[in-house]
Amino acid sequence: MATARVLFKFQTTDPDIHEITDSENTAEPLASTSKILRAVTVDNSANGSATFFKMWNSAGPTVGTTAPDLILMVPASVKRSFYFHEGIVFGTACECACVTTAGTAGTTSPTSSVTVQVILE
Repeated sequence: MATARVLFKFQTTDPDIHEITDSENTAEPLASTSKILRAVTVDNSANGSATFFKMWNSAGPTVGTTAPDLILMVPASVKRSFYFHEGIVFGTACECACVTTAGTAGTTSPTSSVTVQVILE
């Protein structure tokens, strides 16, 4: 197994690291203020179908109704990391969820647990 070392130049010395051990179709609040997204790891290894990680630049989005600001697809039975070296700014707030359908309308939770780690600054 190959390993990679990823270095980030953080604006602050104390990034926010959030781990959600059972991400599903209910939006999970990550921050109530402006943040910069630096990295996301989604462990979908327990599921036999793709999972879609969604993030919103708002507080209290309705999954299936509110259009996500970011969607990342993670194939079946894998763990995948996404790195944003320049960062993605979420100017209002940050919330996330995992579902089995891409786009705005998806509302079905993955069958098995999906673990998500999000690094914000």
